Amino acid sequence: MLTPRQPVLALLALCLALLAPFPAQAADRTPHWSAAGAPGPAAPRVPVVLVHGYNADPGVWGALREDLKAAGYADSELFSWGYDTHRSVNEVLAGQLGAYAEQVRRQTGAARVDIVAHSFGSLVARWYVSFGGGAATVNHLVSLAGPNHGTSTAWACALWDQACRDMTPGSYVVRSLAGGDETPGAVKYATFWSNCDEVINPDASVPLAGAVNTPVGCLKHNDLLGDDATSAGVRAFLAS
Repeated sequence: MLTPRQPVLALLALCLALLAPFPAQAADRTPHWSAAGAPGPAAPRVPVVLVHGYNADPGVWGALREDLKAAGYADSELFSWGYDTHRSVNEVLAGQLGAYAEQVRRQTGAARVDIVAHSFGSLVARWYVSFGGGAATVNHLVSLAGPNHGTSTAWACALWDQACRDMTPGSYVVRSLAGGDETPGAVKYATFWSNCDEVINPDASVPLAGAVNTPVGCLKHNDLLGDDATSAGVRAFLAS
């Protein structure tokens, strides 16, 4: 049970986290190639759909997109989905993500897509895979600092915001995703979590049974988006 001070503290923590600037893109994250050592045309890769978190937009993926391009991805293989982060995970957003993934598959001719999601976007992506047909069309699913088992900070905005209600511990969305197999299908799952995350409480909410669960050390919630080691881990997992 929350003490009288806890809702206020939770609200302050959530507001500060969401108002914090997202990590700036490094000045030069692309390797330099000499003319003699320039790589040839890259083989087509599984397209990647990037799903941002609550109160964010596709612009948060600048650093990871550059890292993925440096690793050989073409712009035509990278897609950043933008959506209204105040809508319901199960009733609205998962279906919209599914439609977007199908559009990516048609556009690229790929049989499957990879999904990398941050924070609230993890619940949307997981619902699409678990209950929206995504298990047949998603190859890898990465959750960066996802409130996979709920986060107590979401109580600060749950009274007026459906997405916040979906992120609370014990919500219909959280309970449904945790029931039975947390990582269904042939999809490969990975999570990356921080023990200093000021938004996800408890930190242990992020890891999933059956996933590759990687601690990233002491990083703030949004710092996972621009962290070099986390980016390297994501790229290695997508290549697995």
